[in-house]
Amino acid sequence: MPERKLKILVVDDHALVREGLRQVLKGLAADVDVLEAGLCNRAFELADQHADLDLVLLDYHLPDMNGLEAMDVFAREHPELPIIVLSGSVNPRIMRQVMNKGAAAFLTKSGMSDELLAVTRLVLAGDVYVPPELLAAMSSQPEAEPQTTPSAPQFTPRQEEVLHLLLDGYANKEIGRMLSLSDETVKNHVTAILRGFGVTTRTQAVLAANRHGYVRSSGSDTD
Repeated sequence: MPERKLKILVVDDHALVREGLRQVLKGLAADVDVLEAGLCNRAFELADQHADLDLVLLDYHLPDMNGLEAMDVFAREHPELPIIVLSGSVNPRIMRQVMNKGAAAFLTKSGMSDELLAVTRLVLAGDVYVPPELLAAMSSQPEAEPQTTPSAPQFTPRQEEVLHLLLDGYANKEIGRMLSLSDETVKNHVTAILRGFGVTTRTQAVLAANRHGYVRSSGSDTD
């Protein structure tokens, strides 16, 4: 059975930027499928039409909606979809807001192609990339309100299995194959996990799970 194509949605209102990102993303795989949208409304349509999307590259500054608003829509409609936010400027405040919203990464458009590819591979593997500029800002100016960790949620044994595979970076379809579950059942388990942690995105769930002591495994314990 042939391996499924990698499918990435690029959202930017400049055609030249979209074409440039398309060319860079070809470095991920020979047959990567890159979808393009110039506005958020079109991006939402494409996300609805392509349930097998692996990743979204989202420009923060768009004519019809800013990145934070767009992320709210993606989180509501496609909570398992990782998002890399791109911006033409380095603004620690915006970086912090974007990462708190559940972005998997924040990159500036002035970065090198190799950096984009490396971060994209990291995110596709289920990790989160926090830019060094934000880490520096957070260390010098911590958030005013300290974050408290609520009590750990209670999951069923099957939800625990799904959570561990989610932490290992597996997509919903892969989790379904490994556990012999339908796509809809996996989606329901992921939704329950998000609800349990009180978050809205897959990325936030991974971060919350880490705070509660869940860690990525070298292999899966899914009999």
